[in-house]
Order: sequence, then C-alpha cells, then structure tokens
Amino acid sequence: MVDARAAILGRLRRALKRDALTSTAAAEIETRLAAHTAGPIPARTKLDREGLIALFTTKLQGVAGTVERLGAMDQVPGAVARYLAAHNLPAAIKLAPAPMLAQIDWSREPLLQLSSGRSDGNDLVSLTPAFAGIAETGTLMLTSGTESPTTLNFLPDDHIVVLPLSRLVGPFEEAWASLRAATGGGLMPRTVNLVTGPSRSADIGLVPQLGAHGPRRLHVLLVDDDTQA
Repeated sequence: MVDARAAILGRLRRALKRDALTSTAAAEIETRLAAHTAGPIPARTKLDREGLIALFTTKLQGVAGTVERLGAMDQVPGAVARYLAAHNLPAAIKLAPAPMLAQIDWSREPLLQLSSGRSDGNDLVSLTPAFAGIAETGTLMLTSGTESPTTLNFLPDDHIVVLPLSRLVGPFEEAWASLRAATGGGLMPRTVNLVTGPSRSADIGLVPQLGAHGPRRLHVLLVDDDTQA
C-alpha cells in the first residue's frame, strides 16, 4: 500500500514537473501545518455577543432553520415540549447521551417520553448539543463521539440542537481553534459535521426539497448561560 501510494504521488509530481519532496521542504510543510495560521476573518463577524447572536439567528433563519433563545438550561424541557406541540409531533424524543442534557431536570415536562443513545432510523425527533455555533454563516459544528452519536444529526426528521452562548463564535477559524483546544492538540473526533440549516436538495427539476438527505427541520435552542460547558 505504501509503495503504491508513493508511485501515485511520484507520477503526479512528474506530471506537475515537480521534484521529489526534500526533507527540508517536508519540514517546512510540517511547521506550517503545526502553526494553524488563521485564514481571512470576515469583518462581519467582529461583533459583540448580542451582535453575534443576531448574525447567527439571521443566517440560520435565511436557510429555513429556526432559533429560540432561552434564559437558562432548565428552560430546555419546556422549549422542547412547545416545539413538539407546534409541529403536531409525538411527545417522544431521542437524546444524545451527553452530560449537558443528562443534567437537565426533565421532570418539568412529565409527558415527554425520553430515550438516549444512537438512532436506528425510527426516531422522529432528536436532541443533541452543538460543539459550537458559527455566526459567520449560521452554522453548527457537531462532533461525533460516545456522547454525541452522528446518527442523531441525520436520521430523525426533526433535529433540535442545544447551543449554550459560551459556544457561539464569530468566524469558522474560532470554531476550529476551540476544537483544537478541546482536544489538547491531539486526535480530532472521527467526524466533524458542519450543518447549516435543514437538509435540502434541488437535484430533481431544480425544485428545492427539504429533508432530502437528513432532517427536514432544524431548531436551535440558544441558551443564554455562559457558565455552561
């Protein structure tokens, strides 16, 4: 496998009329990669907290997502119950097994039927935390792991995401920096999904259809509590 890879890269270098990679050039590349030099930062992301909230909300709503701002984490159960009722959905929800969600007092909404874990494709609604919210484009950064199964991001028709305001950043560069800091510079999660709005496609007749390859609705609960991790 290594020899085949070297042969393929060798043919590409010859086609591009480039010499073989020297040890000095390789060291320069490794140094550049390790530096994580930031790319261009859009001026529109240089805002205070309220400005970032407004930008994130505007961008997400512009792609058919919805946002509700909450004053504290203990308001999540009520917000979830209201969302289910508003869309005439059963009072059943699959939770990501994340400490943030497990610490919530769900007894405030006793009619909710809660289960936790991965989705097998039969769950209508999921609730997950976001690693970060990116105001630049109204995007959610969702990382995979035992506490955040990726199946919950894509299989249910409705995806509700809890985003503490401490995790809302301006540009993409800040989100990646936060992820590197959280991993201590070590291995990244197996999957990092950047989700902007519900799933959509216009492959057939250029007619947009929501829910083509994932949730048809995406609802973000912005929790106004910077003490949440």
